[in-house]
Amino acid sequence: QVQLVESGGGLVQTGGSLRLSCAASGRTFSRYSMGWFRQAPGKEREFVIGISRSGGYTSDADSVKGRFTISRDNAKSMVYLQMDSLKPEDTAVYYCAAVVAGSSGSTHSTEAEYAYWGQGTQVTVSS
Repeated sequence: QVQLVESGGGLVQTGGSLRLSCAASGRTFSRYSMGWFRQAPGKEREFVIGISRSGGYTSDADSVKGRFTISRDNAKSMVYLQMDSLKPEDTAVYYCAAVVAGSSGSTHSTEAEYAYWGQGTQVTVSS
C-alpha cells in the first residue's frame, strides 16, 4: 500500500507556472505507475498526465500537451508535475494517483485503473 500527499498548489496568473509535488510513503515506490488527475468545479475528474514506473514513458491529455511535464525520482519516492503556460481552464483540484504496474514501461490514463489517491491540491489560474 502507498500513501500520497500532494503539495505546491496555489494561485497563479495566466501564462505562469507551478510545480506540484507528490510524496509517496510506503515500500517500493518504483513498483507504481503514477498519474495526475484534476477536477474542476461541476466537472468530472479527468486524466492529465501519467508516467511509467521506470520514468521512461509518459502519456498526457491533449489539453496539456506541450505545457505540462511529469517526472519522478524513485530514490526520493516523489513525482512532480511541472505546469507552464497556465490557462484559466487549468483551474482545478489536482490529484496524484498510483497503481501497481506490471510492466516497467506502462502508463495508465483511466481513473478506474488507479488504486491509490492523494487528497488533492488546489490550482487556481486567474485571467
